[in-house]
Amino acid sequence: MLKVGLLGAGRIGQVHAASIRNNPRSTLVAVSDVHEQAAEKLAAESGSQARRTEAVLNDPEIDAVLIATSTDTHSDLIEAASAAGKAVLCEKPVDLSLERAKTCLRNVAATGQPVMIGFNRRFDRNFSALKQASQRGDIGKAELLAITSFDPAPPPVSYIKVSGGLFRDMMIHDFDMANFIMGEQPVQLRAVGSSLVDPEIGEAGDVDTAVVTLTYADGRIAVIKNSRRAVYGYDQRVELLGSKGLLQANNMLEDTVVKSTAAGVSSAKPTYFFLERYMPAYAAEWEAFVSALLDGNDLPVTLDDGVAALAMAEAATESARTGKAVDLAS
Repeated sequence: MLKVGLLGAGRIGQVHAASIRNNPRSTLVAVSDVHEQAAEKLAAESGSQARRTEAVLNDPEIDAVLIATSTDTHSDLIEAASAAGKAVLCEKPVDLSLERAKTCLRNVAATGQPVMIGFNRRFDRNFSALKQASQRGDIGKAELLAITSFDPAPPPVSYIKVSGGLFRDMMIHDFDMANFIMGEQPVQLRAVGSSLVDPEIGEAGDVDTAVVTLTYADGRIAVIKNSRRAVYGYDQRVELLGSKGLLQANNMLEDTVVKSTAAGVSSAKPTYFFLERYMPAYAAEWEAFVSALLDGNDLPVTLDDGVAALAMAEAATESARTGKAVDLAS
């Protein structure tokens, strides 16, 4: 039985707490949050204890720590937990600074502790099935990847100001998905972004609408589209064109009913947001982490993967600012 400490009792912390509780091979021992009342509430709901972060890290009975705190604390907590001998699953991104993330990677390597980064979309059954079909060679050689990721509505501007920007906060999921599906990292990136949804987002120095083109060493191409507003719901699609065919992973709909009349054909909208869309993926992600620790399987997403996606996000931020392509280090 894996004994777990949860750092962060906000919305995503609550999602992870459910995954820990619902897994038969893990138990939630303690919850910590800078807002003590939030920790106490989640601890009471999950049958665990509310503790300070230091107490969680110093508890020799706790095997692993799940980090779901604010991004600016991730690297420090990853290092502290690893130094304390804990296995770590940390929400993306590793940090807002690429250099700090690289330092974290070096420091964690010295401890020998396993660290997994929470790119939960890899564990979505549709995206995973698409990846497996591509690996089997079902469509020949993959040549052109298209990833669509539209939120139903933008977050508050107060969040935008501390998020690190759309490329680090939102599109970083899609950078990792591109690496996951294509099986390697691109050599060049070009980005364009605009503030079309909310002028306050632009005034805060960010964009809310963006397109990134990735080019690979062998000439393959990936295109990522992001928007902070899709009035019809949470739009999450992947399309992969190969030499022998096409693979598509479409949206999860509110229901599967299709109405066909003389007036036309209609169906339900996509599910509204990530909680509805990705709850099963969060559970599968946690099971993969537990399996890696208890069964000796490889971690499916590593700290190196987190640093790679952050490097792409930083390059996209630079490309959108300058209008120039950015070459990515190998």
